[in-house]
Amino acid sequence: MNDNNSLVEAFKQTKYKVAGHGTRNIQILKEALKDIDGKQESDVYGKGKIIEDFQEKMAKYLGKEAAVFFPSGTMAQQIALRIWCDKKGLKKVAYHPLCHLEIHEEDGLKELHQIEPILLADKNSLIQLEDVVRMEENIACLLLELPQREIGGQLPEYKTLEDISTYCHEKGIKLHLDGARLFEILPYYEKSAAEICDLFDSVYVSFYKGIGGIAGAILAGNQSFTNESKVWKRRHGGDLISLYPYILSADYFFDQRVEKMKKYYEEAKDLAGLFNQCHGVSTQPSEPVSNMFHVHFAAPKEEMEVILSGIYQETGIGLTSNIKGISKTTCYFELSIGEMYAQTPKEEVKNVIHLLDQKIRGISNI
Repeated sequence: MNDNNSLVEAFKQTKYKVAGHGTRNIQILKEALKDIDGKQESDVYGKGKIIEDFQEKMAKYLGKEAAVFFPSGTMAQQIALRIWCDKKGLKKVAYHPLCHLEIHEEDGLKELHQIEPILLADKNSLIQLEDVVRMEENIACLLLELPQREIGGQLPEYKTLEDISTYCHEKGIKLHLDGARLFEILPYYEKSAAEICDLFDSVYVSFYKGIGGIAGAILAGNQSFTNESKVWKRRHGGDLISLYPYILSADYFFDQRVEKMKKYYEEAKDLAGLFNQCHGVSTQPSEPVSNMFHVHFAAPKEEMEVILSGIYQETGIGLTSNIKGISKTTCYFELSIGEMYAQTPKEEVKNVIHLLDQKIRGISNI
């Protein structure tokens, strides 16, 4: 395939893109700033009304004593685990084998903080209470990611979370929440963010995933924890002279979208249902538990790229620009529902799925 016919190029040319909130361009910042007084003072090295008001707002929303704004979740979570390790005098933590810290951060936790991770559960399964109870190693902190992104955004039963939280508190193990997509799971659990966060000693949330801001994260916990996190933030170089473009966009899109998560969730279930009627296609989970899920194809990555490129050119509707191979005969992509899905004509979406079904049936041995 030449570049003009590549999946990425075909996707860019589509009129409708079913996932996310739209193209990540400068318009995101322009929209967030459109009603801001240009004379408003910026934050300066972590201080000032802009950052302090937002931190207070998020602490209240998450039900924690205090919160600190970070330029990235990678920085925030490494710092959280470092604080809990230092408090216990033990540099061991536990998390899922497909945790972001393990597979996407170039061993930052190990190289920067000399913290040893203990991997719990099979990589294709969620961490359950028995995994924690049977753990032989003594650890300072357990990290749970809700939802578990790399296996389709799966979630444990809420009772499991409660049981793990109780066990950790009884054993003196700190419990940290990787809540990069916390807002997105509230409709499934039918709980408030504060109710879920009450099970955890510390929590991180992202403002560019489901919320659709530019970048940035909040780390929340008790006052002592957040005070220490500010020191580590400075040590990591996270105290930029001003973070207001990230803060203002996070605040703006939080207000715009956090109450729409139930709508996105329902739309994700509808779309997954269509995919699951298609030959050689399945979703993980079979019924999504948030606005995000994985779409699996019983076909090689290269063939699916050709098929999807053709469908995009024929219909003007894009599903994804990035397919990941699993084996020689299977592949998948991740899909998150946001503002764009509602703007896509539903009959045209059904037509895309119909075409997908036809074309996959045309592949031999499927």
